[in-house]
Amino acid sequence: MEEILNQYETVHISDATIWFKAGKVEDFPTNRGGCIKYKSKQIAIFNFARRNEWYACQNACPHKMEMVLARGMTGSADDIPKIACPMHKKTFSLVDGTNLNGDDFKIAVYPIKVIDDEVFVGFAD
Repeated sequence: MEEILNQYETVHISDATIWFKAGKVEDFPTNRGGCIKYKSKQIAIFNFARRNEWYACQNACPHKMEMVLARGMTGSADDIPKIACPMHKKTFSLVDGTNLNGDDFKIAVYPIKVIDDEVFVGFAD
């Protein structure tokens, strides 16, 4: 199971060399997540309309290795946008992937660009 997590690594916008077209804005539900596949990675994409912001992270919950984060609940903790795993209730920052419960688990996050109603996710590989 560790090999699943090893394929995910946070990409900062300045390190993105590939901008993968994930779909159109209307392909993603507002204030919830959707999921795409890029190579062997499952990536959760969130149209956080309440904040007028977009986020992307790995879909794999690092706690139990389930591909469920796209189905999690979005919200904010101290004004930090977050995703809560629908199965285990672990919460993660959608900005930097840190675990907001204080656990060691973290998630990889990816930059998003919306250009002319199309959603792109940034990758370094």
